[in-house]
Amino acid sequence: MLRHLTPDGLAPPLARYSHAVEITAGARLVVCSGQLGIGADGRIPDGVEEQATLCFEAIGRCLGAAGMGFADLVRLNAYVTDRSHLNAFMTVRDRFVGSPAPASTLLIVAGFSRPEFKVEVEALAAK
Repeated sequence: MLRHLTPDGLAPPLARYSHAVEITAGARLVVCSGQLGIGADGRIPDGVEEQATLCFEAIGRCLGAAGMGFADLVRLNAYVTDRSHLNAFMTVRDRFVGSPAPASTLLIVAGFSRPEFKVEVEALAAK
């Protein structure tokens, strides 16, 4: 259902992502809103790694509710509040996202709705 593309003439991906992912006709799509690093109990951990883990666990629950999993990811859009958070975020992402990896964008942003949030992740999946 998904075909990961690395076209000729492009530099290899700089991290673990695909340059493009083709979704075949007839696939169901799930679009996950941006998930923040907050637990079901409302607790927001201080660390980027802990917040990123909560983001991906939430995405996993959203996908699971639709009968999908991380192997069905087509695209991730991720946002962190500081360049120093990149490595911790990518370490967590790589624990959850298999190979071939989805298409992906990672941006450094000024902030989120509350100052304690350091990471947000959106996802698109197809099956």
